[in-house]
Amino acid sequence: MKAHDIRLSFLDYFSRRGHRIVASSSLLPKDDPTLLFTNAGMNQFKNLFLGLEQRAYTRAVTVQKCLRVSGKHNDLEQVGRTSKHHTFFEMLGNFSFGDYFKLEAVSFAWELVTDVFRIPSERLYITVYEEDEEAYRLWNERVGVAAARIFRFGKKDNYWSMGDTGPCGPCSEIHYDLDGDIPAGEARGLIESGSERLVELWNLVFMQFEQDAEGRLRPLPSPSIDTGMGLERTAAALQGRRSNFETDLFLPLLERIAEETGREYPAEDEADVAMRVIADHLRAVTFLVSDGIMPANDGRGYVLRRLIRRAFRQGNLLGLDRPFLYKLTGAVGDVMKDAYPELLGTAAFVSKICLSEEERFAATLASGLRVFHDLAARAKTEGRTTLGGPEIFKLYDTLGFPLDLSQELAREEGLSLDEPGFQAELEKQKKRARETWKGDAAAKDRKVYEPFVGRGGRFEGYERQRLEGPRILGVLAEGRRVTSLGEGQRGEVILDRTPFYAEAGGQASDTGILKNPRFSARVEAASFPVPEVIAHRITVLSGSAAEGDEVEAAVDEDRRLALRRNHTATHLLHAALRQVLGEHVKQAGSLVLPGRLRFDFTHFAALSPEEIRKVESLVNEKIREDLPVETRTVTLEEGLCAGAMAIFEEKYGDRVRMVSISDFSRELCGGIHSASTGRLGLFKILKEESVAAGMRRIEAVTGDEAVSETQDAESLLEEIQAALSAPRRDLAAQARRLRDEVKEKEREIRLLRQKIARGQGSPAGEKTLSVKGVRLLTRKTEALDPGEIRGLADELKKKLGSGVVVIGQTEGEKVLLVVAVTEDLTAKIRADRLVKALAAEVGGGGGGRADFAQAGGRAPGKLDELLDRSAALLETWL
Repeated sequence: MKAHDIRLSFLDYFSRRGHRIVASSSLLPKDDPTLLFTNAGMNQFKNLFLGLEQRAYTRAVTVQKCLRVSGKHNDLEQVGRTSKHHTFFEMLGNFSFGDYFKLEAVSFAWELVTDVFRIPSERLYITVYEEDEEAYRLWNERVGVAAARIFRFGKKDNYWSMGDTGPCGPCSEIHYDLDGDIPAGEARGLIESGSERLVELWNLVFMQFEQDAEGRLRPLPSPSIDTGMGLERTAAALQGRRSNFETDLFLPLLERIAEETGREYPAEDEADVAMRVIADHLRAVTFLVSDGIMPANDGRGYVLRRLIRRAFRQGNLLGLDRPFLYKLTGAVGDVMKDAYPELLGTAAFVSKICLSEEERFAATLASGLRVFHDLAARAKTEGRTTLGGPEIFKLYDTLGFPLDLSQELAREEGLSLDEPGFQAELEKQKKRARETWKGDAAAKDRKVYEPFVGRGGRFEGYERQRLEGPRILGVLAEGRRVTSLGEGQRGEVILDRTPFYAEAGGQASDTGILKNPRFSARVEAASFPVPEVIAHRITVLSGSAAEGDEVEAAVDEDRRLALRRNHTATHLLHAALRQVLGEHVKQAGSLVLPGRLRFDFTHFAALSPEEIRKVESLVNEKIREDLPVETRTVTLEEGLCAGAMAIFEEKYGDRVRMVSISDFSRELCGGIHSASTGRLGLFKILKEESVAAGMRRIEAVTGDEAVSETQDAESLLEEIQAALSAPRRDLAAQARRLRDEVKEKEREIRLLRQKIARGQGSPAGEKTLSVKGVRLLTRKTEALDPGEIRGLADELKKKLGSGVVVIGQTEGEKVLLVVAVTEDLTAKIRADRLVKALAAEVGGGGGGRADFAQAGGRAPGKLDELLDRSAALLETWL
């Protein structure tokens, strides 16, 4: 079976057994700050398993995009060296949310594997948790698997938990024998050792307990099922291959890599490993960029950058010294287009991002080589044979210089690396990264909201901004449920229905008033602490708000009106950007506030002034046309078929709101909007800037704010016109003329200062003496900029021929020091070390190269004394 046939067969099998087919979620997890990337099929159902969300179905089936590059699910170092490990992979999964349990899960799995996929039962082995007698009996007695093919394992291998507390339970695995002739008694050992011969095809997790903080287990009221089957491994089994890399998911990529490198595959050497790494990373990079993740120096973007660089480095090992990945990303789309047609639309953008990163890394490698050789030279000068772990890690971390390249170069230099020191620094960085992704430490304990799931927070505010009679279902303060809040107290209330829009999709929440005859409260914000529950943050102004009270809920209408305008403007802006820049533009984030809007989008270059004008003009054209803004509730599939844009970072339910602005814009969106585009009045872009590699940001205003911005610009022009005494049409030319005049005057001043500096030769300003045979020249200067001081240092070095120059200058409460050493002396006198010693005398620090360095200090009163003492310091140094 081809890989896509496996996907379709899996979905069809479970669909015919009452499972809802749910589309894969993005690799960027929604509403889960604890996850760097989506790494399992169950991620998008986490709130269902926790009881924090309800949906219209209790059975689901998915083919989920996953990425595992960190934490306990880290396969990165194994990629390419084994037949079955990957960074990006697809997980086939069926799920039950309190519906069926072990019997059906086991029966479904066996039937699908043996009857549909037709894998011979004599090549299958089962593992169960050692205490799960029920699962053992089901496999043995119900399904008919021989006892000799069922193995019991402990918690390490066959028990799953969501965390230290929460849902957990035993699991059972189906293993496939690639050869089919394992001698009796050897299968268990092969499974335990992780043998390449026995492949874990499917893992069935039986969520039947909840573990508390003390480690106690209690049965869940609604046990659930979570299963995961790797598509790549299943394809290898069904296509009769010993390696995932020999399937139709990878072979076309490996063929393209072979063409690009001019090598054969397979060649049964280390080049095979490099080519497999490239193929794997190509898939990961293509899907990450297509899901809106951009290269960066931290977080998810850092992982993407590292994957690109690892693949590029593997190309180096194959003889490629130029960017090449960008040529191959399109091949991923060709292989995966049946399941992920969106890859075809993002192919050009992914390629450009790859090229940009490859070019950047090529330059980085060149810089890294220079730094490495400096480190090696310094080590040899100091008589060391080992390069320090922190030094090599800094090279690795800041310049992306691969460790294996440092090892190779060190051998060439006759040096070794402090690898334990490197690993220690790497562990520190990993710890920092883990702490970054623990989530918001101030996040509320979500358990307190569980009683309101399915009861509280029905939003009725799309058309109505005031409701009579909503009932307070719960009152909370400081993360605990209370009976009431008194005057001056702050807390949260849950209403059974509300007109207040809760912050979501980048749109700020409504504010307003809650009141009845016994109290009044200001609503400061509304949010979703858990899905489907809207919490209103309030301050009680008078009286007491109590559970059970009926209230009048009123939204701040002016704020709501401004939010409507700006949210509709983001849709117009999105459509205009795609029309002006191209279809590769995708929303990567937004912020809708009453006073302004911010829109992040994927694009590989800064917008030109002409492009900004075109976008702004197009949006205003649609505003003048006063197009109707229509919303309709449809199924997710209907919305996508109608051409609606879905935002990668959002998580959609079965029924979605589709917002259409004539034929110009159509998006899936749950936000609030103006009735027509004419209500926006005017749209004005304030600025356009870079957010990250391949990602741009526009900030803009609408309505009264846009008018004010235009009026302010007009007033500024009038002021400039008056100041320059020039007609408006000549202002730019006049400004350029003045700029050129100023530049010329600055050049003249700089030359005069340099002449003065060269002329400063009085005994108080400059001293020359000999220190142990080395000529030392000290000079105190005034009012020179750093560039002028550097130029002076070079001149004084020439004047000396051989020696050391120390220049000092005060700047207010600061001291600037420069040390320059002629080339013939750098082996025994390093400018960077000498300047640090000098700077320490005035409470400062600095650095630089062996021949030139500069530093700063904080004691200007000590400069003369320091220059006088520099001879003694140099003598001590020598």
